[in-house]
Amino acid sequence: MVKNFLIIHFTGANNYLGLKIHNNFFVKKIQMNIKNQKNTLVNNIFKFIAQKNAKIDKNFSIIVNLGPGSFSSLRISLATAKGIVISKGAKLYGYKDSSLDEFNPKNIELLIKKNLLENNLIKPVYMS
Repeated sequence: MVKNFLIIHFTGANNYLGLKIHNNFFVKKIQMNIKNQKNTLVNNIFKFIAQKNAKIDKNFSIIVNLGPGSFSSLRISLATAKGIVISKGAKLYGYKDSSLDEFNPKNIELLIKKNLLENNLIKPVYMS
């Protein structure tokens, strides 16, 4: 069961992080700037987690968008998610962008309740 999680929703156009800990849900819109090395996805994620005092461990889940979306955005988010999973022991799940009508807590909870998460990753769908 997915209870506490970080959701990484990067499509190239709309980039969000969501964090659910102890029944509280937080959303952060991310503007990526490759010229600013301090504004990387990894830095944004760890700052967001630290601000909310979340603990990533084997009971925590990382949920990542599998597409469709831009090639670079999906690959970066998948690689980041896999790195967190390997280093912290969290569980990894993916979802199709079409399964999430709008990025908000209600729709994300529906995504989880309807069991639309995949754990046999990773087959991203890229847009051209």
